[in-house]
Amino acid sequence: MQKITLPYRIEIVDSHTAGEPTRCVLSGGPHLGAGSIAERLERLRAHYDVYRRAILCEPRGSEVLVGALLLEPVDPTAAAGVIFFNNAGYLGMCGHGTIGVAATLAYLGRIGAGKHRIETPVGEVAIELDEKNEVTVANVEAYRYRAHVQVELPGHGTIYGDVAWGGNWFFLIEKHPFRLSLDHEDELTEFTWQVRKALAANGVTGANGAEIDHIELFTAAHDPANDSRNYVLCPGKEYDRSPCGTGTSAKMACLVADGKLAPGQLWRQEGILDSVLTGRVERDGDRILPFITGSAYVTAEASLIFEAGDPFRGGIAQHNGKVL
Repeated sequence: MQKITLPYRIEIVDSHTAGEPTRCVLSGGPHLGAGSIAERLERLRAHYDVYRRAILCEPRGSEVLVGALLLEPVDPTAAAGVIFFNNAGYLGMCGHGTIGVAATLAYLGRIGAGKHRIETPVGEVAIELDEKNEVTVANVEAYRYRAHVQVELPGHGTIYGDVAWGGNWFFLIEKHPFRLSLDHEDELTEFTWQVRKALAANGVTGANGAEIDHIELFTAAHDPANDSRNYVLCPGKEYDRSPCGTGTSAKMACLVADGKLAPGQLWRQEGILDSVLTGRVERDGDRILPFITGSAYVTAEASLIFEAGDPFRGGIAQHNGKVL
C-alpha cells in the first residue's frame, strides 16, 4: 500500500451548531481528483484515511469532533462540496455539520445571506442563510424503513424501535427507562451502545443491508415550548451535543408515517444540552423532504501542524485495544 505523507500544515475553521462541533478543512487535505462527491469519498476512505485520524483524533482533536472536508463542487454554481467524517469513519450527510459549513463559508466571505447549494456524498442539499448565523438546511429525502422492530437486549428485555433514514441510518426508541439529562450520560451511552451491538448481532439493518450506526432515544421535552427531547449516540460512541439534524429528519419521517406531523407543521427538537433545532417537512408525492433550522458560530481559525518526527502525526486512534 502506498505510504501517505501528511503535509506540514492543514488550515481549519472550527464552529459549533447547538453545541456540536464541526471542523472544516480549508486547505492541506489530500487531492481526491475529479468525479462526484461520493466517488471522492471512496478515494478518501480507501487511500487517505490517515487524514481523517490526524485531523480529528487526539492530540489535535477529540472524539466528539465532526470533520468537514471542503471540496470543489461538481457543479460550479454550488457553494461547495463536502465530505463529513468523524472518529469512527465517514458520514453520508450531517445536519449540524451542514449548518456549521454554511456559517464557516459566511465567516470566510464565500457566501452571504440567501439561498445556496452544497454537494454531499448522498446528494445535493439546499441551504438558506440569514444575517444572524441561522441556517435552514433542505435535507435529503427521509423515510421510515421499518416500524416497531423488536430487539432483545440483555438486562433490559425486549425493546422496540423504528428504523429510519434521515441522511444517516437511525434506530429510534420511544419507550425506555431513562431520563435524558447529562447526569445520566454514562447510562445512556452504555444502553444505546448495547442497542447498536444487538442490532448488528440480530441482522437488523437499513436498506440494502446498511449498518444502523446512530441510536436515538426520545422523551417529552423538558421545556414545554418544545415538542420532544432526544439523546443520540453517534458512530464513534460519542453522544451528539446538538439535537441532531439527520436524526430530527428521521424522527419527522416517522411522525409523518404515523399521521402525527403535517406538512409545514413545525417540530421543535430539544437536545441533551437543552439546545433546539426546528424542523418541518414538505411532501413531493410520496417523498418526505425535511427542513432543519439552527444556528452555528465560528469558534476558531487555526493551522494544524504536523512536525517531522512526531510519533502521533497521524493522530491517536484505537482499534481492538491497539493505538493506530
